Amino acid sequence: MLNKNTILSVFLIFVPISIAAHFAEWGSTVIFVTSGLAIIPLAAFMGAATEEIAVVVGPNLGGLLNATFGNATELIIALIALNAGLVNVVKATITGSLISNLLLVMGLSMLLGGLRYKEQEFQPIVARVNASSMNLAVIAILLPTAMDATSSGIDGSTLQKLSVAVAIVLILVYGLTLLFSMKTHSYLFDVGMAEIVLEDELQAKDSEKHTEEKPNLWLWMGVLLGITLIVALESELLVDSLEEATSQLGLTSLFTGVILLPVIGNAAEHATAVTVAMKNKMDLSVSVAVGSSLQIALFVAPVLVLTGWFIGQPMDLDFNPFELVAVAVAVLIANSISSDGKSNWLEGILLLAAYAVVGLAFYFHPVIEGLS
Repeated sequence: MLNKNTILSVFLIFVPISIAAHFAEWGSTVIFVTSGLAIIPLAAFMGAATEEIAVVVGPNLGGLLNATFGNATELIIALIALNAGLVNVVKATITGSLISNLLLVMGLSMLLGGLRYKEQEFQPIVARVNASSMNLAVIAILLPTAMDATSSGIDGSTLQKLSVAVAIVLILVYGLTLLFSMKTHSYLFDVGMAEIVLEDELQAKDSEKHTEEKPNLWLWMGVLLGITLIVALESELLVDSLEEATSQLGLTSLFTGVILLPVIGNAAEHATAVTVAMKNKMDLSVSVAVGSSLQIALFVAPVLVLTGWFIGQPMDLDFNPFELVAVAVAVLIANSISSDGKSNWLEGILLLAAYAVVGLAFYFHPVIEGLS
């Protein structure tokens, strides 16, 4: 029976195929599809390399490393798109990442976990803390958008200055959430983690015949660097072919940014959240899904705003109102369902239905002038 690693290894064939498609000029659609498929296993192996390094450097630095590289693939894709001037595609990707983690990933986790176990539980206090952080993220993109909508003739530089200031606040909050989750209140986030860690340790002992040797730090750092460079290359191919490919496929750049790119960048992480939910490790599943959303909102988006400021691209937190509504809806329903610390298959269906409705709305949304 094929396991996850075998499937991911098979997907690596798309790395040389996408490069060959670029040099042989097989067309934008082929390049876009193959480079997107190539990024999926690379993102998974980047996560595996990060975890191996975390074993060597210890839990505190390892936790910080995992938190920093958790959405590295999406950040790389967004940085390349930003450098290419596709500012609104970058904003759409941020929107889509928040929506897909909160609705698609949590929905699949709760549905498939709920079909196997009648009711699953996770820490309600963690859910409340995460809900408050996500509310802050909504406020962070609501106010610049509201400022633009309610002020006539507002200067673009003023919006960017506001966005930079807000971005700094969000990064500071992100640092404090790491301190909260990994240091001062780490015991809240350890529930449900011990069993999965023990299970992984037992599997590692069996496969390595009880060896106690730690991973080679320099080897895995080299692997991480190599994978990062390949991800950057594939992201370049993906972004360069995006506009023409989406046009040929009959898709808007808005739909591609909100729905397709987040799924490509986070497919491996999504699979992890669903897998552990089916093992009745709902604490860990929720942590992966919501934690990824928080990292996008409190770290990735602010970094992109600051980067845009430095390289002269007008990246700010003034989002399209339609995207803002979609994010607010996703946060509202996700917070409502997770507030009691319990989940079942019906709640998973509700989240997936909400994601389907949002996806359909973006699919039929007309092209926005200047989106690409």
